[in-house]
Amino acid sequence: MKMSDIITQAIIKMLDESVDNKAEIQRNEFAEMMGCVPSQINYVLSSRFTAEQGYTIESYRGGGGYIRITRAKLNQPTAIMHIVNSIGNSIDPMASRIVVENCMRTGLIGHEASRILSAAISNSVMSAVPISSRDEVRAAIIKQILLTQIQ
Repeated sequence: MKMSDIITQAIIKMLDESVDNKAEIQRNEFAEMMGCVPSQINYVLSSRFTAEQGYTIESYRGGGGYIRITRAKLNQPTAIMHIVNSIGNSIDPMASRIVVENCMRTGLIGHEASRILSAAISNSVMSAVPISSRDEVRAAIIKQILLTQIQ
């Protein structure tokens, strides 16, 4: 498992265990605990805990500075529409994987829908699409499948 996945899981665990959907970390101490450099924490926060994915990040600097990660609680249709609107016209493979994982982890889509979505945007399927259009086709597929999940 990649370090960024391990860090992500640790933060998600903190959020899951909190009563108010908030986790606070001190970057340097958290990096030491995770066995990585502080910039790896920054990378994970900026790529996997974005507003588009339903998170807010607040950074407090100074001697006792910390980073607060807050997970928004939205109903399923609102959350899916938020994700669909945030994808835009294209999405790269890594960002799409994160979107699918976040949707499944948060219960917006089930395991079966996640598997179907992952298969539909897989490299083997995308290899039939011209390279210049792959990110656009991937975005369209993700959006349409997510929209079918609105209940």
